[in-house]
Amino acid sequence: MITATHSAPKTRLPSAIDRAAICARTARDHKARDVVVLDMHGLHPLYDYFVVCTGASRRQIHTLAEEVDDAMRNLGDSRQGIEGYQASKWVVQDYGDVLVHVFDPVTRAYYSLEDLWADAPRIDWEAQ
Repeated sequence: MITATHSAPKTRLPSAIDRAAICARTARDHKARDVVVLDMHGLHPLYDYFVVCTGASRRQIHTLAEEVDDAMRNLGDSRQGIEGYQASKWVVQDYGDVLVHVFDPVTRAYYSLEDLWADAPRIDWEAQ
């Protein structure tokens, strides 16, 4: 006898730009500073958007990373990877086409991703 297994239907994720804007708003709502969304189309082979923000302390950086992940999970998205959580100077979370960077102020100034990717247009994520 063959029994059919039914899996829950997959929900369609919002577009990458909408998910990047949700990440940015979530970070802002949890007191991140200097939140920027960079459009990486044509500049990076793997990611469509970078979300970059700054946390003031190790605890806030952890909170920002966790709250962004909760927001993405609530959309049906899942984090594919995370780096830097233990050191908490730069936490990067991979959501496939959206990469979320949470820096402490010193590390953000050192790496200066906005300058490194100066050709990337900035997205008005608050209006998105």
